[in-house]
Amino acid sequence: MAKTRFAPDRGLTSRMVFVMFLIGLLAVAFIAALIAFVPAQSLPIVLVLAFGLLFAQFFFSDKIATFAMGAREVQPQDSREAAALHAVVDRLCSLADMPKPRVAIADTPVPNAFATGRNPKNAVICVTTGLLRNNAQLTQEEVEGVLAHELSHVAHRDVMVITIASFLGILAGLVGRMAFWFGLGGDRRDDRDGGVPVQLIIMLVSIVTYAISFLLIRALSRYRELAADRAGALLTGRPMALASALGKITGDMARIPQQDLRAAEPYNAFYFAPAFSKESMMSLLSTHPSTERRIEQLYKINAQLGGPAPEVHGHRH
Repeated sequence: MAKTRFAPDRGLTSRMVFVMFLIGLLAVAFIAALIAFVPAQSLPIVLVLAFGLLFAQFFFSDKIATFAMGAREVQPQDSREAAALHAVVDRLCSLADMPKPRVAIADTPVPNAFATGRNPKNAVICVTTGLLRNNAQLTQEEVEGVLAHELSHVAHRDVMVITIASFLGILAGLVGRMAFWFGLGGDRRDDRDGGVPVQLIIMLVSIVTYAISFLLIRALSRYRELAADRAGALLTGRPMALASALGKITGDMARIPQQDLRAAEPYNAFYFAPAFSKESMMSLLSTHPSTERRIEQLYKINAQLGGPAPEVHGHRH
């Protein structure tokens, strides 16, 4: 990671390292299973396809994400809101001692922001028009808190980490589909398992690997969101501004048309706060910690800094 002034979090870092270690163990076991059961002539095809998908995701994540979300890169001279956005990003990047990412705006009423790109030199930070035009009635300090959170993702190379961690899931999903649709493994039977068809073994191993990988990556994503909240709050020195922004943005979702929320839902993993979230969803499947958990952490940071703990408005339970 490039050296910046974003504060590290040893506790969260140790948990993230442990999750990555578990993903690594799972990857070793899955690849061993591939070598044991996938026909030798098919294995190179599977690996080439998987690495091709990883390559595209790794090197073009910024372009893919901005295109999918309809975001456009802006310069300070383009408009008043673009100039104001650049000014905030300039100030925060100077404060964090990090390269300035490209700046983009996505035309959606959902008040949100996201960052993408494999490293700080190839990053994009994007803010929606719903946030820029103050639909959520955020103050300047609250907007800075949101952008500091996103810049922390850039500084800590979170997109790169999640992309690499996701490779196992990509590989398992690809192998499972090939076994189902193209009969990978053929009609061979494995004598070690009582004559069970190899195709079925490959499918079952792939499904189990994908499911475990999915849960581990979601846990990693939640840890990285908490780490970004903490780093952004400590950078600005105003954790309650970030907590207030989180409450307002989450609460403001209730006033956004359902079709707009559903259109943004596939990109929840990128966003500062999920665009569409159900209380009934299991926390294990979520890309973000609960709003309550995030605000609770920010309250603790505020207390550690010796600041008052004003009431956070805007969040609806």
